Amino acid sequence: MKKITFLFVLLFPVLAISQGISPLQERKLKTVMMAVSNLYVDSIDDKKVVENTIVSLLKELDPHSAYIPKEEVQRVQEPLKGSFEGIGIQFQMLEDTLFVVQTIAGSPSEKVGILPGDRMIYVENELIAGVKMQNTKIMERLRGPKGSEVNVRILRRGQKELINFKITRDKIPLHTVDASYMIGDRIGYIKINNFGSTTIEEYKKAVDKLKNQGMQSLILSLQGNGGGYLGAAIELGDQFLKSGEMIVYTEGAHQRRQEAKATSRGNFEDGKLIVLIDEYSASASEIVSGAIQDWDRGILVGRRTFGKGLVQREFELPDSSLMRLTVARYYTPTGRSIQKPYKDGVKKYEEELINRYKHGELSNADSIQFPDSLQYKTKHLGRTVYGGGGIMPDVFIPLDTTKYTDYHRKIVALGVMNKTSLQYIEQYRNEFKKKYPTFDKFKKEYAVKDDFLTQLVENAEREDIKYNEEQMEKSKDLIKLQLKALVARDLWDTNEYYRIIDEENEAIKRAVEILQNYGEYEKILSKPKESKKEYKKVSESR
Repeated sequence: MKKITFLFVLLFPVLAISQGISPLQERKLKTVMMAVSNLYVDSIDDKKVVENTIVSLLKELDPHSAYIPKEEVQRVQEPLKGSFEGIGIQFQMLEDTLFVVQTIAGSPSEKVGILPGDRMIYVENELIAGVKMQNTKIMERLRGPKGSEVNVRILRRGQKELINFKITRDKIPLHTVDASYMIGDRIGYIKINNFGSTTIEEYKKAVDKLKNQGMQSLILSLQGNGGGYLGAAIELGDQFLKSGEMIVYTEGAHQRRQEAKATSRGNFEDGKLIVLIDEYSASASEIVSGAIQDWDRGILVGRRTFGKGLVQREFELPDSSLMRLTVARYYTPTGRSIQKPYKDGVKKYEEELINRYKHGELSNADSIQFPDSLQYKTKHLGRTVYGGGGIMPDVFIPLDTTKYTDYHRKIVALGVMNKTSLQYIEQYRNEFKKKYPTFDKFKKEYAVKDDFLTQLVENAEREDIKYNEEQMEKSKDLIKLQLKALVARDLWDTNEYYRIIDEENEAIKRAVEILQNYGEYEKILSKPKESKKEYKKVSESR
């Protein structure tokens, strides 16, 4: 029988730190575990018992403390660390076959000549096509240490025989800046998808490029950005604030107050700035947007952010698994805590966004209510802002649901949209490249044709999605836009995808209006009149 008494060496320091557990309760739990370890009738799976105990413990603390098994550590950390080691392809499974969507620029796959549209049939003489192999299993075979080799066999359209490739694996970058481009002559746009180790380097490169193209005002999109490294958020905030201005401070029961202040190294401290946020902007995104709002540095456009104001610290455990433990709360420069309540349990916490939708908050700013006790005043202009659950925008943009239908949701959720775009591009790739040698020509002239939509409907029916003419008509413009954007991503890159899809982004449209309409930016970002009330207030009973 395996002993599990070592569990207490791990757990009780954590309990003592996070909960201040009493000696009586510590002895109680230790007695139970000792009895199970030494007297239980059957043998014990110590790994399972330990992991279940850790998961249960952390679940009792808050929604963001978490345990990450050894097997999941690399996958979870990759998006933030900014790279992985492999061959450098973006792929999708199409009819049980690995279909190369893109090769990453400069990657090993691109260097040996693998092309978009290629189908990978074998990896090291192992058949991976037509055997319903899981994506994770395929990735395990393609990834490996830098410098190691992997042999693959590719089926290419127009070729009768399989083509052999020997690929030497290398470090593959993962980018956190999805898009950066000019809107008109003077407005630059940058979209950041998370805060990782390469975010600031990517951001600075994007800003330099846009400045060289004449950028004077910046629209920074943090829509859908769920956060990441605290340090990356501080560095980004530093780009916009003046030297000495506080970006954020953290404090916890066992962590003294720590302040992060801006330096003189910012590269966009003076130009007009608009930050786009929504209900999925969280954590690091809220640090940046909260600091910008508190110092009246720019205008926030969108909807109330998620409301995650807890700081996690990673602890590596003896078997290389990880524990992320909440050790502090973060606060904006005015002292606002952005963390939304979680005292009613994880389930209700996770359902909070759904409740916002049901209560009308995502479509009507007047439904947003906060008690007077959560009011704060911004640093320079004395504008009223609120704490206690996300960052409120200065300019509200309602969620547009007019084009969304069940039919549209199903074809997206079941992968029909992506599958159809891949098939269509494979059929007409040469025609696309010939007719649209540049993205600008494609953006201006290309329109999704009826045969593309017919193929989409047929693929949907194969997935048991029944055609609904009324819903199709309602969603048609949105579907065409998304298909066009997917084609652009395949032919060029993610930046071009967003240049198409952002055409219908209402927050971007409003931001451009504010920057282009003389005096509107200054009017929004001005000292409020005494009678001005931006949001309804409710009693302290909330």
